[in-house]
Amino acid sequence: MRYPLLDSIRGAVLISMILYHGVWDLTAFTETSWDWYEETPGYLWQQSICWSFILLSGYCWPLGRHHLKRGLTVFGAGILVSLVTLLVMPEERILFGILTFLGSAMLILIPLDHILRKVPAWVGIAGSLLLFSLLRNINDGYLGFGTMELFRLPEVLYQGMAATWLGFKEAEFFSTDYFSLLPWFFLFLCGYFIQKGVDKWLRERSSEPSNIMKREIPAFSLLGRHSLGIYLIHQPVLTGIVMAWNAF
Repeated sequence: MRYPLLDSIRGAVLISMILYHGVWDLTAFTETSWDWYEETPGYLWQQSICWSFILLSGYCWPLGRHHLKRGLTVFGAGILVSLVTLLVMPEERILFGILTFLGSAMLILIPLDHILRKVPAWVGIAGSLLLFSLLRNINDGYLGFGTMELFRLPEVLYQGMAATWLGFKEAEFFSTDYFSLLPWFFLFLCGYFIQKGVDKWLRERSSEPSNIMKREIPAFSLLGRHSLGIYLIHQPVLTGIVMAWNAF
């Protein structure tokens, strides 16, 4: 089921992402330099985009019907991005990027759904956020909260591409866009449980979810309905524009 409000939110996040990548292109391919972009403000901007996309994708999962088809499509798009970057600009390659992760999460949730749907929404949200926080630094070799290290993981786990996809990133691995299954799957699950909680909350108050979800900002909603295609083409277009502008 498609809701215009969710498409509008997705479109707004998509615009933020395009602007972020536009700034990235300016700093990468021209002499433009902004300290704020390389520091905390830029990091928070980037995180706001990926968190929004992951939470929104998890939220929309229960509303969809063709989970296998959608998951394979998004995963395949992620593989396409990896192949193109490896061939065209290997120094800026994308391996296990956001699309590969989202496709993986969509597919993994298929066999888990019949179990997770029995979990109360508030328990699922709290548990997902707790596990996400605990595993947030798994790429760096430890479990903990923020800079507080609770347990250093054995180095033997951090070997091979399969382990890197899972979250145990091997030392030599490099990608300009890296979203491992852990910890990000639990943020995806948080969105999944938020949808169930919102749906239950509205129905308990005799509100039809579809009435609220029909609200939209038309321009944003249009972008949101075509988010995958726009994602795939926006960076080559931006890069071409920036490099052409720089040439003059």
